[in-house]
Amino acid sequence: MNSPLILSVTQLNTYVKSIIEQDINLNNVFVVGEISNYVDHYRSGHLYMSIKDKQSVISAVMFSSNASRLKFRPENGMSVIIRGRVSLYERDGKYQLYIDDMQPDGVGALALAFEQMKERLSKAGLFDEMHKRPIPRFPTRIGVISSPTGAAVQDIFNVLKRRYPIADIVFAGVQVQGDAASRSICDALKLMNQTDVDVIIIARGGGSAEDLWPFNDEKLAYEIYNSIKPVISGVGHETDFTICDFVADLRAPTPSAAAELATPDIREQSYYISSLKYSLQNYFESYINDLSYDLDKLVKSQVLLNPEKLIENCHLYLDSLNEQINVAFNNILTTYSSSFAILFSKLDSLSPLKVLSRGYSIIKNNNEVVKDINQLRKGDTVSIQLENGTVLAEITEV
Repeated sequence: MNSPLILSVTQLNTYVKSIIEQDINLNNVFVVGEISNYVDHYRSGHLYMSIKDKQSVISAVMFSSNASRLKFRPENGMSVIIRGRVSLYERDGKYQLYIDDMQPDGVGALALAFEQMKERLSKAGLFDEMHKRPIPRFPTRIGVISSPTGAAVQDIFNVLKRRYPIADIVFAGVQVQGDAASRSICDALKLMNQTDVDVIIIARGGGSAEDLWPFNDEKLAYEIYNSIKPVISGVGHETDFTICDFVADLRAPTPSAAAELATPDIREQSYYISSLKYSLQNYFESYINDLSYDLDKLVKSQVLLNPEKLIENCHLYLDSLNEQINVAFNNILTTYSSSFAILFSKLDSLSPLKVLSRGYSIIKNNNEVVKDINQLRKGDTVSIQLENGTVLAEITEV
């Protein structure tokens, strides 16, 4: 019987790890489960989590080199399909999954990533209408960001030349597909904002969700949001929607439509100007005709043909007014004279002199009218006022 082998903990863990890693079935394994205990180490970029089902749980890690390729953001409670390998972490003595790739279970990774980013940017306010800049009605310089070799840019140029050839076009050729596309578009947008363009068109033709994915880049979304110049998004076909469409100041269903939305139709403007010219001409002709008619009326009026008659009519009118004034004044004078006579008669009838004329007199003692016998004493000198004079008398007896 062999003597038992004595191992250190490290030796034991290393041995078990070697056994696990030698199993080809565990070197490339697919596991379905639900994410829990999710931790995103933003500094290192590593993702740590647990994968569980109803009965069991296993620890898992996804290193930054693999995590950077994920199109969606893992979350607790999300059901996923994992491809990776099983090994043992010697320090802790526990086996775990080392994830190489991960996909959402039941929904595409790109679709999930799109919805996650859309919700996140919407909460951040990047889609708010209050931040949308108005598109200039008559741009003089139009910036176009697109692939220099695609059909989309030719469609844009053709539309711009047909609709509004007087505008200058500033073109920036960029990559519109692949890992470097979003950065290429961001750099072009920064440079375009440093020029004197009035509006910027970002465009590419149709393609698969993977082809259009650079236009769902979060950095590009913020670059559009912070753009000084208004941005029109014309990415893909009418049924395609990207984050670029939601952030842009105006979304066009196609690149050609973006060019149409960026410019007025010069033929329509020419027709509009012609109609304005015709309307103004008719207005002024009518206005001048009205003035001419009024002038003819003045020339043929009696005032200009026989001005002396107008003066005679004025004299007659003045004479009529003078007569009316005299009649009115005489009527007023007669009315006030009658009133004055009536008032004078009343006043005269109330005059004390009128009483004296009938044989009465007024006796005053010390300038006071004597109304009572008790006001007099023997020897008082009183004045007696008659109708035609005053006499003095002495009281000899009371």
